[in-house]
Amino acid sequence: MTEVRVPTLGESVTEATVATWFKKPGDAVAVDEMLCELETDKVTVEVPSPVAGTLSDIVAAEGDTVGVDALLANIAEGAAAEAAPKAAAPAAAAPASGAGSVDVMVPTLGESVTEATVSTWFKKTGDAVAQDEMLCELETDKVSVEVPAPAAGTLGEILAPEGATVQAGGKLAVIAVGEGATAAAAPAQTQYDTPPAGNAGPGKDIKDGPAAEKAMAEAGISRDKVTGSGRDGRATKADVAAAVAAAATAPQPAAPAAAPRAPVAAEDAAREERVKMTRLRQTIARRLKDAQNTAAILTTYNEVDMTEVMALRNEYKDLFEKKHGVKLGFMSFFTKACCHALKEVPEVNAEIDGTDIVYKNFVHMGIAAGTPQGLVVPVIRDADSMSFADIEKAIAEKGRRARDGKLSMAEMQGGTFTISNGGVYGSLMSSPILNPPQSGILGMHKIQDRPMVVGGQIVIRPMMYLALSYDHRIVDGKGAVTFLVRVKEALEDPRRLLMDL
Repeated sequence: MTEVRVPTLGESVTEATVATWFKKPGDAVAVDEMLCELETDKVTVEVPSPVAGTLSDIVAAEGDTVGVDALLANIAEGAAAEAAPKAAAPAAAAPASGAGSVDVMVPTLGESVTEATVSTWFKKTGDAVAQDEMLCELETDKVSVEVPAPAAGTLGEILAPEGATVQAGGKLAVIAVGEGATAAAAPAQTQYDTPPAGNAGPGKDIKDGPAAEKAMAEAGISRDKVTGSGRDGRATKADVAAAVAAAATAPQPAAPAAAPRAPVAAEDAAREERVKMTRLRQTIARRLKDAQNTAAILTTYNEVDMTEVMALRNEYKDLFEKKHGVKLGFMSFFTKACCHALKEVPEVNAEIDGTDIVYKNFVHMGIAAGTPQGLVVPVIRDADSMSFADIEKAIAEKGRRARDGKLSMAEMQGGTFTISNGGVYGSLMSSPILNPPQSGILGMHKIQDRPMVVGGQIVIRPMMYLALSYDHRIVDGKGAVTFLVRVKEALEDPRRLLMDL
C-alpha cells in the first residue's frame, strides 16, 4: 500500500482545500496520473500518483482542508499495477506499433504549473532519433522546457502539434523502437489532436475541465459569462475566477477588457502581421498590470557619481578576474550597496500579507534580465551574505541560463528586492514597475559624462540616474529617500561598504 500525501504548497503556505478528485476508489491509476486538485489561497496544485496501481480509498474528501504532508489517499499495488498503465494508454491503431513503441510524455513543469504550449518540434514524423536527443520545446508562463527522446528509434507520430496546449503528464508523441521503428505509427485520436475545421470555438462537444465546472457551480455563474483561454476555448479555473472578479467589481454593465481596435484601412491591413503573444509575454503583461492595480507605486530619483566605483573597478578588474575567474562588473557594487541600505530601511525589503507586514531578515536579490523570450528575474538567494566574487559568479551564471531559457521555476521565486539595469540598453531615465509582492525595485541607467559642480568648480563626471519605485502602502517617502541616499553614498565612497557605514 502506497500513501498519497499533500505535497509542498509553496512558501508560507501551510494548508489547502481538496477541490476535485479525478479518480474514485477502485479506479486503476498510472504513475504520474493526476489524482486530485488542491486549492490554496495562492495557487492550484495537482497531485500525481506516485505509483501505478488501484486507488484503494480516499482519506480527504472534496472540500476537506488538509495540511502539508497530510494523508490524501492510499494506492494498492500488485496485480492491479500491471493493468493500470495499459488501461491509461491509448490503443494502438496497428498491431506493429504496439509492442515496439515508447511514449514521449510531458515532463514535470514546476511547482503550480500544470500546462504548457508546444512551441517548436525539432523532429518530424518518420525522423530517426537518438536517445536523449531533443525532440521539442515546451513553453510555460515562466520557463521553456526541452523534451529529450526517452529511447532511440523513429518518431512514429506527433500527438501534440506546435501551438497545442498540453497538461503535465500528457502524451506528446510516440517513438517506434525495435521492429516497430521500420514504419511510423498510425495516427491515434487523442485529447491533443487538432480539432476538425469549423470547431475552433467551444461547442457541445468541447467539455470544460472538472475544476472549472465545479468553480462555476460554486460561484453560481453561467458558462456564457466565462471566456475560456484553454485549448479549443475550454474554461479553466483561472478563467472562472476572473469572470467572478469582473462581475463583483462592475455593478454596471462591464466594459470590454480592452478597447476595441480602431478600424484599419484595407491596404494597411494587408501589410500587417498578427502574432499570438507567447505564454511568457502574456504572464509578463498580466503581472505588470496587476502590480499597477494592487500597489500604490511611487518613484523617487537621485543621481550618483560613478567616479570612485569606476576607478576601483579599473584598478582591480584584472587581478579580480585572474583570482576568481569572473569579470568584475558594476552589478556587484549595486547589489552590495542595496543590501547595505536595506538593513537601515527594512520596509523596502518587506511585503504586505493581508493586514500584516512581513519583514525579511535576509535579502534574496532579483536581477532583471532581458532575454529573446521576454524579461525574467532570476533570484540570488542570501545576497547579503555573499562576497563580490560570489555575486558576480551568480549573476553571470543565472544570466547565461536566462538567455538559454534554462532557468527553473525555483530560481525565479522568493525574491525580496529587485534591481533592473536599463542602462545596458541606453536608457537615461525610467520608472521601473514593482515585482509583486516585493515593495521596492531599483532602476539603474546609462552612465553619462555630465558637467558637475565639485568644490566650487565645474568638472566632468560620469553620472548615473537612479530610480527607486516603491509601494507607498508600506514605504513612506522618508524611508524611500533614505534608502536611495544610502545607495548613493555607498557607491560614491565604496569604502563605506567595508566599514559598514
